[in-house]
This record gives sequence, C-alpha cells and structure tokens, in this order.
Amino acid sequence: MALVKPHGGGALKPLALSGEALAAEIARAGKLPRLTVSSREKGDLIMLGIGGFTPLDGFMTHADWEGVCDGMRTTSGLFWPIPITLSAGAEQAAAFPVGGDIALVDPDDGSVLATMLVTEKYAIDKAHECASVFRTTDAEHPGVQMVMAQGELNLAGPVKVLSDGGFKARYGSLFMTPAETRAEFERLGWSKVAAFQTRNPMHRSHEYLAKVAIEVCDGVLIHSLLGNLKPGDIPADVRTRAIAVLSENYFLGKTVVQAGYPLDMRYAGPREALLHALFRQNYGCSHQIVGRDHAGVGSYYGPFDAHHIFDQIPPGALETLPLKIDWTFWCYRCGGMASARTCPHGDADRLNVSGTKLRKWLSEGAEVPAEFSRPEVLEILREYYAGLTEKVEVKLTGHSAR
Repeated sequence: MALVKPHGGGALKPLALSGEALAAEIARAGKLPRLTVSSREKGDLIMLGIGGFTPLDGFMTHADWEGVCDGMRTTSGLFWPIPITLSAGAEQAAAFPVGGDIALVDPDDGSVLATMLVTEKYAIDKAHECASVFRTTDAEHPGVQMVMAQGELNLAGPVKVLSDGGFKARYGSLFMTPAETRAEFERLGWSKVAAFQTRNPMHRSHEYLAKVAIEVCDGVLIHSLLGNLKPGDIPADVRTRAIAVLSENYFLGKTVVQAGYPLDMRYAGPREALLHALFRQNYGCSHQIVGRDHAGVGSYYGPFDAHHIFDQIPPGALETLPLKIDWTFWCYRCGGMASARTCPHGDADRLNVSGTKLRKWLSEGAEVPAEFSRPEVLEILREYYAGLTEKVEVKLTGHSAR
C-alpha cells in the first residue's frame, strides 16, 4: 500500500526556492520594501516553504479568509480549517502597492524569509475570526490575543520562501520536511502511519496513546511543535530530548520516528486538531491520534470536542483519519495504563494527572509518581527545572545586592 496523498490530491507543493533561483531572489529581495512578520506568521511561512501547507501558494485573500472562518473552505472549495494570513499596520500597508513585491523579514534576526506579490489588502473583523476559530473572544485566550494583536490590514498573495528560519541549524535532523518524513516512512516500509501531536514531554499516558496506535498502524510519527508556546511551557529542545530517551528505552525499534515542525501553537482546540490532521496528511500520516482536549487551553473547549469535530466535516475532506482515544490514566486496581473505555474502576483507583500538575510538581521539586512518568524522562525534566531555579536564585541575589 502507498502513503496517503498530500492534501488536495496532488503532489507536495513546497514553495521554497533553491539553487540559482534562490540566489537571484535573495539579491532581488534586498531592494524590496520590508515587512517584519510575527512569530506565528514566520511558522506559517516556513510550513509553506517546506510543503507542510500544500496546496496553498501563499497568504489568503479576504474571500478565502471569510470562507475558512465561516465554512472551513477556500473559494476553490479546498477544505481548510484555520485562516493562514499575514497582517500589517495601516501605515505600513499603505507603502505596499497592490501588484508590487515585498520582502518578509524574520522577527528574530532580521533576515529575509520570503518575498511576496501583494495581490490584495483588506480589513477583517478580528472578533469574528476569534469566535469562528477559537469559539471565544475572551482576551485571556492566547490565540485570541495573537489575532487581536495583528495589524489593521491583511495582505494576500503568493510567496517565494528563501529560508527555513534557522530551524534546521537549531534542530538538525529533527527538523524534517514532509518530503523527508515520507521518504523515511517508505524506507521503513510503512503505509499506515499515526501522528502523535505533542507540545509537552511525553508521560505515561502519552506513551500509552502512541503504543495503542502502533498496535493498529505500522508506526508512529511523534511530531513535536518547535515554534513558540505560552509562558511556562517546556522548551522544544528539552521536550525532544525527553521524547528521544523514552523512545529509546520503551519502544520497539523501527516503530517510532521523531520529528519536529515549525509552527507556533494557536490553542484553537477542535479547529487546530483539524489543521494538525491536514498537515500530517502532507507529512504522509494516514491517522492522527486525538486524545483529551487536543490543542486546548484552559477550559475553553470540552475534553472531547476535538473528537466530535471530525464527525462534523464532510466525508473525504481529509484523508488522514482520527484515532480517537478516551481519557487515559494509571489504574492501581487494573495494575497498568487504561482508559475510560476499558477501566471499570473509580477515580479513587486512578492516577490522573495533567501536564499542568506535572509542571507544578517539577517546579516545586516534589516527588512524581513512577506510574505517571518514566524515570529517564523525569531526570531530564528535573535537570531543566533545577536550571530555572538557579537562574531565579541568581537574579534574586543580584537584586538584593543592589
């Protein structure tokens, strides 16, 4: 059997230039008006460049923005659950004529990430986008904060991507393009591949989810988010080390591929679960594991809203299918990992701890039950939190000495 086709049914569509075309466009970009993009927009650009957002050719028009917000469809009929847009302040946008090219600049180091032909400038109802995508306009929601902080106008147009934004230099072989994961799956002889989305270190429940997927698929892609998170979350380099030691010690060889992708979290819950499945289709995954509160934050979404949304989209909208798994935990009476669908016992017999609770334990130096996390993983996480404590103590000591 072959891997699933990229989204849209065609071939991968990476927008990154190479060779002579890249050198020529970099030279041309130096003479263009410049727009510094946001961190979220940088991640979207890199995904466009590597083919992760196949078959898009750039940032969305007003008609596409509206169609995606209201019906998860672009004007061409392509299924797409979250707008992929670029914004600018009104004064900035006035300097970018429709029909002209601009250079899009990395917010981290000022280098040119891409060039874009501006085909449209338009204002949006930001509250409408938030209500559609995040199901809330609450200013405390981190995704809402991102949208409301955007410039007054959106710019639409096709892009030519000139850089990977430094992700390859920072993460090496962990940063894999869709073409690279597909080639690796084919090398391993896989056709049924489950993606496991993670923005946290993997604890025993996550391990259980991945192993359930391996029971019904050829292997699992543990796909770590490498972009920005909310304050207090554990950085990507720490997470990926913890995942590597877990897979080395507790998974059978040739059943796991670990990779990372360059997006920031949007915290859009159900809609983000659909976006995750969409770009995992481009990476070659036939299935996506969808557990409790996938891509959620706080209490904005029900624990299984991301399960239900896959039943609400049109048949065939995505080739990548959800593997829906219930609440998972350690059951002391069962003597192992279980889920709410398999365990007959009550809460008193279950160790059911959130990532938030784990971070609290670690930051306070408290004991973490062995049934919750593997010791090799905890060793890496404790080292990270000890470093944070040392930094705080140094800062406090320096402050008191003045």
